[in-house]
Amino acid sequence: MNETLIASYRSTSYGEFQFPYHSHQDYEIYFFHAGNCRYLIHNQIFDLEPGDIIIMDGLTQHKPNVNPSTEYVRSILQFSPTWVRGILEEMGSIYLLETFQTIHNGLIRTRENKESKELEKLYSRLAILKKSTTFPNLQAETEIKILLLQVLIIVHELVQMNLSEVSIKKDEKAVHAENIAEYIQKHFINRLTLQGIADELNLSRSYVAHVFKTITGYTIMEFVMECRLIQAKYLLEMEPHKPLKDVAFESGFESSTHFSRYFREKVGITPKDFRQVRLRNSISI
Repeated sequence: MNETLIASYRSTSYGEFQFPYHSHQDYEIYFFHAGNCRYLIHNQIFDLEPGDIIIMDGLTQHKPNVNPSTEYVRSILQFSPTWVRGILEEMGSIYLLETFQTIHNGLIRTRENKESKELEKLYSRLAILKKSTTFPNLQAETEIKILLLQVLIIVHELVQMNLSEVSIKKDEKAVHAENIAEYIQKHFINRLTLQGIADELNLSRSYVAHVFKTITGYTIMEFVMECRLIQAKYLLEMEPHKPLKDVAFESGFESSTHFSRYFREKVGITPKDFRQVRLRNSISI
Protein backbone atom coordinates (compact mmCIF):
# COMPACT_ATOMS: atom_id res chain seq x y z
CA MET A 1 0.00 0.00 0.00
CA ASN A 2 2.79 2.43 0.82
CA GLU A 3 4.02 2.26 -2.78
CA THR A 4 0.62 2.60 -4.45
CA LEU A 5 -0.35 6.08 -3.29
CA ILE A 6 1.44 9.23 -2.16
CA ALA A 7 -0.62 12.13 -0.85
CA SER A 8 0.59 15.51 0.38
CA TYR A 9 -1.53 18.54 1.20
CA ARG A 10 -0.26 22.11 0.97
CA SER A 11 3.42 21.22 1.20
CA THR A 12 5.36 24.45 1.56
CA SER A 13 8.90 25.38 0.52
CA TYR A 14 10.70 28.67 0.85
CA GLY A 15 14.19 29.72 -0.20
CA GLU A 16 16.86 28.27 -2.43
CA PHE A 17 16.03 24.71 -3.42
CA GLN A 18 16.53 22.96 -6.75
CA PHE A 19 13.77 20.55 -7.70
CA PRO A 20 15.26 17.97 -10.08
CA TYR A 21 13.76 16.63 -13.27
CA HIS A 22 12.13 13.30 -12.46
CA SER A 23 9.68 10.70 -13.69
CA HIS A 24 7.79 7.75 -12.22
CA GLN A 25 5.42 4.95 -13.17
CA ASP A 26 2.47 6.43 -11.27
CA TYR A 27 -0.18 8.89 -12.39
CA GLU A 28 0.00 12.30 -10.72
CA ILE A 29 -2.47 15.09 -10.03
CA TYR A 30 -0.47 18.18 -9.07
CA PHE A 31 -2.38 21.04 -7.42
CA PHE A 32 -0.76 24.51 -7.24
CA HIS A 33 -1.86 26.84 -4.44
CA ALA A 34 0.56 29.74 -4.09
CA GLY A 35 3.93 31.11 -5.11
CA ASN A 36 5.72 31.87 -8.32
CA CYS A 37 6.21 28.67 -10.31
CA ARG A 38 6.87 27.67 -13.88
CA TYR A 39 6.25 23.97 -14.41
CA LEU A 40 8.34 22.11 -16.99
CA ILE A 41 7.00 18.92 -18.58
CA HIS A 42 9.21 17.61 -21.38
CA ASN A 43 9.39 20.70 -23.62
CA GLN A 44 6.23 22.39 -22.34
CA ILE A 45 6.40 25.28 -19.88
CA PHE A 46 3.38 26.40 -17.83
CA ASP A 47 3.27 29.63 -15.81
CA LEU A 48 1.04 28.57 -12.93
CA GLU A 49 -1.77 30.44 -11.19
CA PRO A 50 -3.39 29.49 -7.85
CA GLY A 51 -5.89 26.71 -8.43
CA ASP A 52 -4.07 25.27 -11.44
CA ILE A 53 -4.05 21.48 -11.71
CA ILE A 54 -1.63 19.50 -13.85
CA ILE A 55 -2.57 15.99 -14.93
CA MET A 56 0.49 13.81 -15.56
CA ASP A 57 1.03 10.24 -16.70
CA GLY A 58 4.25 10.34 -14.65
CA LEU A 59 6.54 8.84 -17.27
CA THR A 60 7.30 12.20 -18.90
CA GLN A 61 10.15 14.08 -17.21
CA HIS A 62 8.84 17.01 -15.18
CA LYS A 63 9.92 19.57 -12.58
CA PRO A 64 8.82 22.86 -11.02
CA ASN A 65 11.01 25.93 -11.46
CA VAL A 66 10.28 28.01 -8.38
CA ASN A 67 11.14 31.60 -7.50
CA PRO A 68 13.13 31.24 -4.25
CA SER A 69 11.98 34.65 -2.99
CA THR A 70 8.36 33.52 -2.68
CA GLU A 71 6.60 30.81 -0.72
CA TYR A 72 5.84 27.74 -2.84
CA VAL A 73 2.68 25.83 -1.84
CA ARG A 74 1.35 22.73 -3.61
CA SER A 75 -0.53 19.49 -3.03
CA ILE A 76 0.37 16.24 -4.75
CA LEU A 77 -1.52 13.03 -5.34
CA GLN A 78 0.46 10.23 -6.96
CA PHE A 79 -1.04 6.76 -7.42
CA SER A 80 -0.60 3.49 -9.25
CA PRO A 81 -3.33 3.09 -11.90
CA THR A 82 -3.22 -0.70 -11.54
CA TRP A 83 -4.14 -0.32 -7.85
CA VAL A 84 -7.60 1.09 -8.73
CA ARG A 85 -8.11 -0.37 -12.21
CA GLY A 86 -9.96 -3.46 -10.92
CA ILE A 87 -12.58 -1.54 -8.95
CA LEU A 88 -13.06 0.94 -11.82
CA GLU A 89 -13.61 -1.88 -14.30
CA GLU A 90 -16.21 -3.47 -12.00
CA MET A 91 -18.01 -0.12 -11.78
CA GLY A 92 -17.80 0.55 -15.52
CA SER A 93 -15.79 3.68 -14.74
CA ILE A 94 -12.44 2.97 -16.39
CA TYR A 95 -12.92 6.25 -18.30
CA LEU A 96 -11.70 8.00 -15.14
CA LEU A 97 -8.20 6.65 -15.83
CA GLU A 98 -8.45 7.39 -19.55
CA THR A 99 -8.55 11.07 -18.60
CA PHE A 100 -4.79 10.89 -18.04
CA GLN A 101 -4.22 9.79 -21.63
CA THR A 102 -6.71 12.33 -22.99
CA ILE A 103 -5.09 15.26 -21.21
CA HIS A 104 -1.57 13.79 -21.46
CA ASN A 105 0.44 16.09 -19.22
CA GLY A 106 -1.93 19.01 -19.53
CA LEU A 107 -3.09 21.95 -17.48
CA ILE A 108 -6.54 22.51 -15.99
CA ARG A 109 -7.08 26.14 -15.02
CA THR A 110 -9.79 26.09 -12.35
CA ARG A 111 -9.46 29.71 -11.22
CA GLU A 112 -10.17 28.28 -7.75
CA ASN A 113 -13.79 27.40 -8.56
CA LYS A 114 -16.09 25.36 -6.31
CA GLU A 115 -14.87 22.06 -7.84
CA SER A 116 -11.29 22.92 -6.96
CA LYS A 117 -12.34 23.75 -3.39
CA GLU A 118 -13.97 20.33 -3.07
CA LEU A 119 -10.87 18.74 -4.53
CA GLU A 120 -8.73 20.49 -1.94
CA LYS A 121 -10.83 19.00 0.88
CA LEU A 122 -10.31 15.52 -0.55
CA TYR A 123 -6.54 16.05 -0.76
CA SER A 124 -6.52 17.09 2.89
CA ARG A 125 -8.47 14.01 3.98
CA LEU A 126 -6.29 11.70 1.90
CA ALA A 127 -3.07 13.14 3.29
CA ILE A 128 -4.28 12.87 6.90
CA LEU A 129 -5.57 9.32 6.47
CA LYS A 130 -2.45 8.16 4.66
CA LYS A 131 -0.16 9.64 7.31
CA SER A 132 -2.10 8.26 10.28
CA THR A 133 -2.61 4.73 9.01
CA THR A 134 -0.34 1.76 9.60
CA PHE A 135 -0.54 -0.73 6.75
CA PRO A 136 -1.68 -3.33 5.95
CA ASN A 137 -5.13 -2.09 6.92
CA LEU A 138 -8.03 -3.18 4.72
CA GLN A 139 -10.51 -0.66 6.12
CA ALA A 140 -8.14 2.28 5.59
CA GLU A 141 -7.24 1.07 2.11
CA THR A 142 -10.93 0.91 1.19
CA GLU A 143 -11.53 4.44 2.49
CA ILE A 144 -8.51 5.76 0.63
CA LYS A 145 -9.72 4.19 -2.61
CA ILE A 146 -13.16 5.77 -2.14
CA LEU A 147 -11.57 9.20 -1.62
CA LEU A 148 -9.35 8.69 -4.67
CA LEU A 149 -12.39 7.81 -6.78
CA GLN A 150 -14.03 11.06 -5.69
CA VAL A 151 -10.89 12.94 -6.75
CA LEU A 152 -10.92 11.24 -10.16
CA ILE A 153 -14.61 12.07 -10.66
CA ILE A 154 -14.02 15.77 -9.95
CA VAL A 155 -10.97 15.87 -12.22
CA HIS A 156 -13.03 14.27 -14.98
CA GLU A 157 -15.78 16.88 -14.44
CA LEU A 158 -13.24 19.68 -14.72
CA VAL A 159 -11.99 18.26 -17.99
CA GLN A 160 -15.55 17.96 -19.30
CA MET A 161 -16.09 21.63 -18.45
CA ASN A 162 -13.39 22.30 -21.06
CA LEU A 163 -11.14 23.97 -18.52
CA SER A 164 -8.27 21.95 -20.01
CA GLU A 165 -8.79 23.83 -23.28
CA VAL A 166 -8.32 27.27 -21.76
CA SER A 167 -6.11 29.29 -24.05
CA ILE A 168 -2.94 30.09 -22.17
CA LYS A 169 -1.04 32.87 -23.86
CA LYS A 170 2.71 32.41 -23.52
CA ASP A 171 5.11 35.27 -23.88
CA GLU A 172 7.88 35.26 -26.44
CA LYS A 173 10.55 34.22 -23.93
CA ALA A 174 8.58 31.13 -22.87
CA VAL A 175 8.04 30.13 -26.49
CA HIS A 176 11.75 30.49 -27.24
CA ALA A 177 12.65 28.48 -24.11
CA GLU A 178 10.31 25.68 -25.23
CA ASN A 179 11.91 25.66 -28.68
CA ILE A 180 15.38 25.49 -27.13
CA ALA A 181 14.32 22.61 -24.84
CA GLU A 182 12.77 20.74 -27.76
CA TYR A 183 15.95 21.14 -29.85
CA ILE A 184 18.14 19.89 -27.02
CA GLN A 185 15.88 16.89 -26.33
CA LYS A 186 16.12 15.88 -29.99
CA HIS A 187 19.89 16.32 -30.29
CA PHE A 188 21.44 15.78 -26.84
CA ILE A 189 23.35 12.66 -27.96
CA ASN A 190 25.29 14.87 -30.40
CA ARG A 191 28.00 17.34 -29.49
CA LEU A 192 26.15 20.54 -28.65
CA THR A 193 27.44 24.06 -28.09
CA LEU A 194 25.64 27.22 -27.08
CA GLN A 195 26.63 28.87 -30.35
CA GLY A 196 25.46 25.91 -32.39
CA ILE A 197 22.05 25.89 -30.72
CA ALA A 198 21.71 29.64 -31.22
CA ASP A 199 22.58 29.32 -34.90
CA GLU A 200 20.06 26.53 -35.46
CA LEU A 201 17.28 28.58 -33.88
CA ASN A 202 18.31 31.90 -35.46
CA LEU A 203 18.83 33.54 -32.10
CA SER A 204 21.81 35.27 -30.55
CA ARG A 205 24.12 33.29 -28.30
CA SER A 206 23.61 35.64 -25.34
CA TYR A 207 19.83 35.62 -25.75
CA VAL A 208 19.67 31.82 -25.80
CA ALA A 209 21.72 31.59 -22.62
CA HIS A 210 19.74 34.30 -20.83
CA VAL A 211 16.20 33.31 -21.80
CA PHE A 212 16.68 29.61 -21.08
CA LYS A 213 18.18 30.23 -17.63
CA THR A 214 15.47 32.77 -16.80
CA ILE A 215 12.56 30.54 -17.79
CA THR A 216 13.76 27.06 -16.76
CA GLY A 217 16.35 27.68 -14.05
CA TYR A 218 18.89 25.63 -16.04
CA THR A 219 21.90 26.76 -17.99
CA ILE A 220 22.00 25.29 -21.50
CA MET A 221 24.71 22.78 -20.65
CA GLU A 222 23.07 21.79 -17.35
CA PHE A 223 19.96 20.88 -19.31
CA VAL A 224 21.96 19.01 -21.95
CA MET A 225 23.66 16.95 -19.24
CA GLU A 226 20.34 16.34 -17.47
CA CYS A 227 18.90 14.91 -20.71
CA ARG A 228 21.93 12.68 -21.10
CA LEU A 229 21.69 11.47 -17.51
CA ILE A 230 17.98 10.63 -17.93
CA GLN A 231 18.73 8.65 -21.08
CA ALA A 232 21.56 6.79 -19.35
CA LYS A 233 19.30 5.79 -16.45
CA TYR A 234 16.73 4.50 -18.92
CA LEU A 235 19.27 2.41 -20.83
CA LEU A 236 20.83 1.03 -17.64
CA GLU A 237 17.45 -0.23 -16.46
CA MET A 238 15.79 -1.26 -19.72
CA GLU A 239 18.82 -2.83 -21.41
CA PRO A 240 20.61 -4.63 -18.55
CA HIS A 241 23.11 -6.40 -20.83
CA LYS A 242 24.24 -3.32 -22.75
CA PRO A 243 27.90 -2.53 -22.00
CA LEU A 244 28.46 0.64 -19.98
CA LYS A 245 30.60 2.16 -22.75
CA ASP A 246 27.66 1.77 -25.15
CA VAL A 247 25.29 3.32 -22.61
CA ALA A 248 27.67 6.28 -22.35
CA PHE A 249 27.94 6.68 -26.12
CA GLU A 250 24.21 6.33 -26.75
CA SER A 251 23.48 8.92 -24.08
CA GLY A 252 25.81 11.54 -25.57
CA PHE A 253 28.72 11.36 -23.14
CA GLU A 254 32.15 12.01 -24.61
CA SER A 255 33.71 8.98 -22.92
CA SER A 256 32.86 6.15 -20.54
CA THR A 257 35.20 7.70 -17.97
CA HIS A 258 33.40 11.03 -18.10
CA PHE A 259 30.06 9.20 -17.96
CA SER A 260 30.98 7.22 -14.84
CA ARG A 261 32.40 10.24 -13.05
CA TYR A 262 29.42 12.48 -13.86
CA PHE A 263 26.87 9.77 -13.03
CA ARG A 264 28.39 9.11 -9.62
CA GLU A 265 28.59 12.83 -8.88
CA LYS A 266 24.89 13.37 -9.66
CA VAL A 267 23.31 10.08 -8.57
CA GLY A 268 25.60 9.14 -5.69
CA ILE A 269 26.44 5.64 -6.96
CA THR A 270 28.19 4.21 -9.99
CA PRO A 271 26.24 3.28 -13.15
CA LYS A 272 26.95 -0.39 -12.44
CA ASP A 273 25.56 -0.15 -8.91
CA PHE A 274 22.54 1.80 -10.14
CA ARG A 275 21.74 -0.94 -12.65
CA GLN A 276 22.03 -3.64 -10.01
CA VAL A 277 19.76 -1.75 -7.59
CA ARG A 278 17.12 -1.16 -10.26
CA LEU A 279 17.21 -4.78 -11.37
CA ARG A 280 16.81 -6.02 -7.78
CA ASN A 281 13.85 -3.68 -7.25
CA SER A 282 12.13 -4.81 -10.46
CA ILE A 283 12.59 -8.48 -9.55
CA SER A 284 11.17 -8.01 -6.05
CA ILE A 285 7.97 -6.32 -7.25
